[in-house]
Amino acid sequence: MTTDDRLTFKEMCAKFDVTPRTLRYYEYIELLSPDREGRARFYGPRESARMELILRGRTFGFALEEIRQWLMIYEHEGTEAQMRAWVDMATRQLGELATKRRELDEAMTELTRLRDETEKELAAKT
Repeated sequence: MTTDDRLTFKEMCAKFDVTPRTLRYYEYIELLSPDREGRARFYGPRESARMELILRGRTFGFALEEIRQWLMIYEHEGTEAQMRAWVDMATRQLGELATKRRELDEAMTELTRLRDETEKELAAKT
């Protein structure tokens, strides 16, 4: 791989809009494995693709450990096994998100009710 295909640590942070701390943590928990030359780190196309998947997974609410295990499936068992795992993970996460949506809707309804009651009390006092 030529250096033209790789991003520096700083370029990787900028490309994915993450902090250096985040990028170092992803390396620490073995989500990313950059090439090292001395103290410098370089991220190739594989690491960029993994970073896109990590960030997408975080957007959907997956835990970093789930994402790490899912990425490992590809390395050890291949694409088909990873796709099957993805379907299972997505199905489970959709259920969790639906539960959170219900809870959020209930909280918003109650907060609206309390706000409206308070507004009425204030209006009655003036």
